[in-house]
This record gives sequence, C-alpha cells and structure tokens, in this order.
Amino acid sequence: MAESAITFDRQDHPDRIPNPGSYPLIIDPIIAETRLTKVLMDGGSDLNILYAETLALMGISKSRLRNDTSPFHGVVPGHRAHPLGQIDLPVCFGTPDNFRREVLTFDVVGFPGTYHAILGRPCYAKFMAVPNYTYLKLKMPGPKGIITVSTTSQHAYQCDVECIEQAEALAESLAILTGLGDCDQDIPDPKRHAGSFEPAEETKLVFLNPGTSEGRALRISSSLDPK
Repeated sequence: MAESAITFDRQDHPDRIPNPGSYPLIIDPIIAETRLTKVLMDGGSDLNILYAETLALMGISKSRLRNDTSPFHGVVPGHRAHPLGQIDLPVCFGTPDNFRREVLTFDVVGFPGTYHAILGRPCYAKFMAVPNYTYLKLKMPGPKGIITVSTTSQHAYQCDVECIEQAEALAESLAILTGLGDCDQDIPDPKRHAGSFEPAEETKLVFLNPGTSEGRALRISSSLDPK
C-alpha cells in the first residue's frame, strides 16, 4: 500500500474554493459499526477524541472504557480536560471496493462538542494519511490504490460556525463562573508595554564632577554611596 504515491492535482480541484485554508477538514469515517458525519481531522492534536454523547449514540457502554488516562489541555480554553477513559475502536475509510480499517485508541470526554469525534496525529500516522486543506480532502494508501476522502466547503463552513458559537458560549460561561464576566479589571498602562521602563527602586542623581551640578551625571540607587 505504501508504494502508491499520494498527489493532488487539477482533478482534486473543486468548482469553487471560498477562502482557501479557512475551513476545517471534516470527514465521515465508519467508527466501530457507525458512520459519523462530523469528524474533525486535527493535525495539531496528539490525541483521538470521542465524545461520551457520541459513544452512547453508537450503543457502546462506558463499562468498556479503560481508566489509564491523563488530563490534557487544548480542548477547554484555559482548563485541563479529564477523560472518562480510553477505548480502542476500529476506524474505516474508503469504499467496499477499496478500504482501510485500523484500530485507534480514543480518549472519551464527558463534555459536549460540536463534532462527533476528533482524529489527531495518531490517526494520520496509522493510516499514513495526507491532508489538503485547500481542496478539503484527505488521501491515504489503500489495498487497491489511493483512497480519497472529501467534504464540501458548505458542510465545513457550517461545522466551523457551530464550533465558534459553542466556543463563545463556553468562554462566556467560564467568565461568569470565575467572576470575570462583569468585573472591572485593572487596565495596564500601555506605556509599560510599548517599551518604556521605570526604576525598580528609588534613585538619585550623582554628578561626575564633584562640587558642581553641571556636566555628565549618573542615576544610582538612593541606598548607594555616591563615591
């Protein structure tokens, strides 16, 4: 399978590409025995994530989860996420004539999400998959040639809008819970962030020519002897 070259050319070019690279790559693999239509391919994640709600809809009991998990960051802004457990599930791409099926490990999380699941770098590596965020396509070697998985820009746009709306709602909820939603906060002095500096302690001016108040001078700590 690895002998097949993965390329992108004009045949992959859709009729219209609004805002190339702006939308997420959404795919519809078969996980376990269920086809999920809103799965995010996230090359920046080192985890495969499955939501507990999705797991329930797939008819899989939480009793199958393993407890050997660790908290991770990046899903809930500013907070650690604690998985409910891990589970190994088969993931399938392709058509009945040419398909790939591999077993992936998922971290199952209890909080809601706009996607059914998120596939990260472990999935890319397992399937030797190559994404193209301009064409919104994913390609991987298969037993009978290259398997191409694609989505439409309209579907990707709708998923992106849902994700942004949920992120804003979550940020607002976290602000209220932490007491920052309606609180007046100290506004930092912009001069301090524009390159100006202030002495860390009280200082005094010492002239280099003793007995005069003219010429070159140095500013030193008030606790130091001028000599």
